[in-house]
Amino acid sequence: MNQNNIFDKVEKKTGVKMDEILKIADSVKHANFKDEATVRNLIRRIGKVANRSVNKQTEDQIVDAIVNGSQPLNFDTIAKMLNNKR
Repeated sequence: MNQNNIFDKVEKKTGVKMDEILKIADSVKHANFKDEATVRNLIRRIGKVANRSVNKQTEDQIVDAIVNGSQPLNFDTIAKMLNNKR
């Protein structure tokens, strides 16, 4: 499978253009994930790009997990937080 097919599948599944995903990935390369404001900004940016709202409680949980390491941080953990708060 070539790279364009992979990008097409990601775009279809998420509704997010690959260039937006790459821009976000580039912006977090040197981000300070111990800074609450930086993490909140990233969460809001991802939510906006994905056209999904993240309520305050979910945002707080994600921020706490990232900044304080209160929960194991991986995509599954964050996905569960987002899916449980819909």
